[in-house]
Amino acid sequence: MAKHKTEALKCWNKAKELREKYYKDYASAHDRGGIRWTGGAWSFDAIPYGLGDDVYPLTGEPYAASIAFNKEFSMKCLEATEAKGWARDLCSYMRNYWGSMYLNKFLFGGPYPKPDFGFQDHICCSHSKWYQVVSEHEKFPYFSIDLSVGPYKDIQGNPHKVRYIVEQMHESIEFMEKVTGREYDDEKLIEAVKTDCRSTSTWAKICELNKNRPAPLEEKSMYSLYVFGTLSKAKKEFADFYDELYDEVKDRVDRGVAAIEDERCRLMSDTQPPWGFLKLFRYLETFGALSIGSLYTFGLIGNWETKPDGSFCARTTPMELGVSIDSRDKALEVLADWTLSRPEWQHFYDPSLKTEMMLQIAKQWHVDGIMLHLNRGCEGLSTGIMQNRNGLAKSGIPIMTYEGNMGDEREFDMNRTMARIESFMETLDLQPLEKA
Repeated sequence: MAKHKTEALKCWNKAKELREKYYKDYASAHDRGGIRWTGGAWSFDAIPYGLGDDVYPLTGEPYAASIAFNKEFSMKCLEATEAKGWARDLCSYMRNYWGSMYLNKFLFGGPYPKPDFGFQDHICCSHSKWYQVVSEHEKFPYFSIDLSVGPYKDIQGNPHKVRYIVEQMHESIEFMEKVTGREYDDEKLIEAVKTDCRSTSTWAKICELNKNRPAPLEEKSMYSLYVFGTLSKAKKEFADFYDELYDEVKDRVDRGVAAIEDERCRLMSDTQPPWGFLKLFRYLETFGALSIGSLYTFGLIGNWETKPDGSFCARTTPMELGVSIDSRDKALEVLADWTLSRPEWQHFYDPSLKTEMMLQIAKQWHVDGIMLHLNRGCEGLSTGIMQNRNGLAKSGIPIMTYEGNMGDEREFDMNRTMARIESFMETLDLQPLEKA
């Protein structure tokens, strides 16, 4: 079999620099008279941008994933959280974050940088409680938005459900003005909402390019790229980077540049990986296999829609549709509707919705097999995962499962998982490349 041409991403170093700058900007914000806030990767982060250009977030999930990658520091954080009496079966992201706070150590150097306020929304079982604990320990004001309105298919045609979210958004702005003493700027909000829509749609377009054979990206690298949407969906610098990344990946497709030189098998994964053991994705490559992504990688931040022809594609932005976003209320309405359609939110209400989306990806991205991570570290994204397995199995796609935890290395067995992968490769008639 002829080998594909491969080359490193030209924007890879820029991605590393942007990520490092994000955490440095947050830690040093007070030195420049700026504002710091903390919340989740799914928070409506466009809203705080209305307070000014010097407002910096620390989103908990990507920060905790970075901690989990540093296994030595992660263990200290987990043990510090357990010493406070918290159970080990809670969200491992939350436990890593809390541990950093309890230890008063910031992963990127110095003490834990105390936020000026907390801002979160609640869809996963621990979301609001996560930052309630942080706000009580660090003694800062906190606001959370309730999202209990059901899946997007039931929201369309029911404007009162979107209105329920919008009214809470208005209240959150009043809260932010009160706790910061700043006057809110609606024009900055409008621009941030447009940026959120642009960045999340562009990330989906980048993932669409992986339908190509050979795939221009593999999932291990994609984890380092999708992260900007989890850090701040509404940050112009990140949206511009995604535009640049799209152009580069499109060029790779046009020139036939592949993620790996021996693409013999295309897999799909699910939920967060065990962050301290990403080398398992490199182990796949020894069989000529790669993961083209997953609903998690595609839809945690990326926004999608199913077109009339059944294709699963990047959602068309309000700007592309000619929607006029000319007021605070309209901006919040657009932001609420846009965000409520996010793929990874849907299966919190019904696992069959996730199965349907995974089947669309498996078909349209030409997937040969599926790897399901039975992730004990995330109650939310693992809800209904065995129902997903059963639904996917009915399609005839080969499936393997492995147990683990995204953020607690004590609950992941690398050797056992590699053995399961080897057995799975055998069912797909794949031998290690040096034996093939």
